[in-house]
Amino acid sequence: MAPWDGCISVLAVLCICLELAGIVIGDSAPNCDLAGASKKESAMEKAVIQKLAPLRAINFTATVNNGNDSYVYTFRVCTNASEDVTSGLTQFDNKLKKTVVVGRISQTRVFNGSDWILLTYQGGDSYTSHCSNEPRKAMVMISCDSSTLGDGFTVMNEENSKEMDCFYLFELNSKLACPPEDKHLSVGSVLLIVFACLLAVYLIGGFLYHRLIVGAKGMDQFPNYSFWQELGTLAADGCDFMCRSKPRNAPAAYRGVGDEQLGEEPEERDDHLLPM
Repeated sequence: MAPWDGCISVLAVLCICLELAGIVIGDSAPNCDLAGASKKESAMEKAVIQKLAPLRAINFTATVNNGNDSYVYTFRVCTNASEDVTSGLTQFDNKLKKTVVVGRISQTRVFNGSDWILLTYQGGDSYTSHCSNEPRKAMVMISCDSSTLGDGFTVMNEENSKEMDCFYLFELNSKLACPPEDKHLSVGSVLLIVFACLLAVYLIGGFLYHRLIVGAKGMDQFPNYSFWQELGTLAADGCDFMCRSKPRNAPAAYRGVGDEQLGEEPEERDDHLLPM
């Protein structure tokens, strides 16, 4: 066995191990888990989640100050927002130095409209003193903004005065929530393209015919050269007729030099010629 055969075998084994490791890591990476069994998940919800995939790499934060209390909210799209791999939106209390999971990606619901997407994380940490100690829920309204991929993450409201069904409401701007642009050509554009194609066929075809069949040279190769030359002359004559304010061949008026244009001649004084 040649020495390099063993090296090739080792490299092949390493490549297989790295590929298997990548598959395992990819399968174990956090992701949104929609309601229902994996085979019964809504196709519409899965399409919306796939649409939001470019936002996975962005970490959104918002700070809320309420008197002496200060909270920092962290939001991630279909990936963990803290050390808890199921956390999708968290609240950090700067005073108590405590993190609370507001919503988990393991319980995701998503709805979309014409220019908005509502992403909901359920199953957060339970309330301790209100809302019947139910789990927290985060609702993120993603609005259409064609100028940004993801920006403007803000806390809109925390509804915790009810007995049940309390929630945190957030807002985010993203072009991913915008409807697809209509890129159809207008009627004028179609007519212009058709005209340009016909003109190109006319010029190229006429040039080749006169060059190869007729044997014309110079400007005579241009199709219907005499017609276009005459048309240009007629157009110039028409423009000249319509735009001039006086007859073309009218003789120019001649105005002689009058006395008033010559001005007054200075009076000659000859007193110095008289004898003293």
